[in-house]
Amino acid sequence: MRFLKYFLVFAIILAAAGIGVYYVGTNIASDKIVEEATSELAESGKMDEIKTYVEKDPQLSGYIEEAKEAEGRDLPIKTKGEATRVLIQKVGISELKTMQSEVKKGTMTQQEAIQKLETQLSEEEMLALKVLAYKELYKQQ
Repeated sequence: MRFLKYFLVFAIILAAAGIGVYYVGTNIASDKIVEEATSELAESGKMDEIKTYVEKDPQLSGYIEEAKEAEGRDLPIKTKGEATRVLIQKVGISELKTMQSEVKKGTMTQQEAIQKLETQLSEEEMLALKVLAYKELYKQQ
């Protein structure tokens, strides 16, 4: 009986630590990835190219306009860490990596990747992701 008590306490502590690492880890990882990508793009001068590309593409510019309008709303995803967790839970890491590599290779267009995400996320979640992307792209400076 005593062994069972210690085992349950150990299991609860281990589970709490795992959950804590998951939440803290996704926040740290997402912040680090976005920070590195943003600084790399800013240093190489490609941030302006990306903004120009987004503004010239009618679908992407529509997403940006939609994000501007929704910026003040109460959305289900408010931080990059929350966005990372939602994407991992609903899409999966392996699927995200596959989509990334297919877009890089040119076997999948960006619009196809967005449509795939739209089928796996709710409208509110997609809108929240658009708002986060808008903030990262235009509010960074």
